[in-house]
Amino acid sequence: MAHTDEHEGTRRDFLYYATAGTGAVVTGVAGWALVNQMNPSADVRALSSIRVDISGVEPGTQLTVLFQGKPVFIRRRTEAEIAAARADDDAALQDPIARNENVGEAPATDANRALDEDGEWLVMLGVCTHLGCVPLGDGAGDFGGWFCPCHGSHYDTAGRIRKGPANQNLLVPTAAFDGDDLVLG
Repeated sequence: MAHTDEHEGTRRDFLYYATAGTGAVVTGVAGWALVNQMNPSADVRALSSIRVDISGVEPGTQLTVLFQGKPVFIRRRTEAEIAAARADDDAALQDPIARNENVGEAPATDANRALDEDGEWLVMLGVCTHLGCVPLGDGAGDFGGWFCPCHGSHYDTAGRIRKGPANQNLLVPTAAFDGDDLVLG
């Protein structure tokens, strides 16, 4: 009799383990499907970064592109614009933080706002930090940079807020050079 009880116990244990294993696999597959459906779709992932050919941008000109539904100003500054921005590094700034995602929390010097070491390239979200209007460029405003005519915010040649109701500098998105292309995102 003891022999059949051992056999039944082993068979019962096998059925418990097989059922538990099957349940774990089914739960894992269902959980994976649930988590995977929350991932962004291919079209959303494609919009998370953009490549912009900047080889035709001449010094003193600006290119505006849309990135994630917002205008981005890509400006190739002249020596005079760079010098003006660097001369204002010691000025009393309304926002002393660079607001540059590429350098993190840093002072709002021209070097911390420009994309390259020479300071020639300036890339910023073209959205006024007051109420989200699009500022005018090409030397507009009292400081030779950008001007938001909606509420009167004036930005200098480094995109720093100098006068008006805006409380932050124009934001600098994550960006990097790749040959003649600028990669945003």
